[in-house]
Amino acid sequence: MTKLDERQIIKIFQRNFSGKKFVSEDVEVFRIGKSFGVIKTDTLVESTDVPPGMSPAQIARKSIVASVSDFAAKGVRPLYCVVSVSLPRNYSKSKVLQLASGLKNASREFGFRILGGDTNEGKELVISATLFGLAKKIARRAGAKAGDHIIVTGPFGRTSAGLKIVLHGKKASAGFKKLAKKAVFLPTPRLIFGVSAATYMTSAMDSSDGLSTTLNEMAKQSNKRFVITQIPKDDRLDSFAKDNKLDLIDLVFNGGEEYEIVATASPKDLNRIKKIARAKKIRLICIGRVQKGAGVFLQKKQKLVKIRDRGWLHFTN
Repeated sequence: MTKLDERQIIKIFQRNFSGKKFVSEDVEVFRIGKSFGVIKTDTLVESTDVPPGMSPAQIARKSIVASVSDFAAKGVRPLYCVVSVSLPRNYSKSKVLQLASGLKNASREFGFRILGGDTNEGKELVISATLFGLAKKIARRAGAKAGDHIIVTGPFGRTSAGLKIVLHGKKASAGFKKLAKKAVFLPTPRLIFGVSAATYMTSAMDSSDGLSTTLNEMAKQSNKRFVITQIPKDDRLDSFAKDNKLDLIDLVFNGGEEYEIVATASPKDLNRIKKIARAKKIRLICIGRVQKGAGVFLQKKQKLVKIRDRGWLHFTN
């Protein structure tokens, strides 16, 4: 039997949905009069997406965060949500109440209304959340131009470290352990910043599948080379990697589950974006530049080292 990875499975479905070529994007877009209707759906599966120690309320919030982060990268406010929940037969009333509370609080946090959805019985907890919104324009994955700055809305590697702490008992200082575990249990999508800054971005994408995946996808769709000159990391990640004999580059670029925005911006608009970031209390990091060419590279002194797409991929990771 042929084993397929996530991308191969998606291509099979896409070929059967339409005769035209699909262009991968963070959200699905369609015309409604002079505006765009924007939809995003994402599914959380307990056995693959929920680390031990996560409360039902945190699980419910995370099921929403995944789609909100994609809206953030496109500069779109979510307006409505439909939620489908599958529960095992022995799921307690207390846990159901916590799930409902988590969904309600997420809708308030991110400013949308839950219209309803579906409830079913399954062998494990599964939550599928679909967000709806309207936009005049969205920031697409393609569009980076030679000379653009490459920016991210925060450091990478905390979630990777947090998962290794939670799942494998890796050691860390008390302060970094708290920060890393928070990144796992309470991820923060950059919605307010994305909605405010998207108009100045030449391209943008959510980073939840891993920074290496995001950079490679954006470079490919833009037909450009991305050269990374600064590794966007928490300073304490160096000690964590060294103490646990882990690869720092792998933690930063290949972890996934980090809901930051990766974007490109022209030099003339960079200061505007920085001003928005300061106002929204976002730690904006300029990590490199866009060049003519292809691929993603990390600049080490005078040498360019290729960054391959080694982020999260279902059915292989």
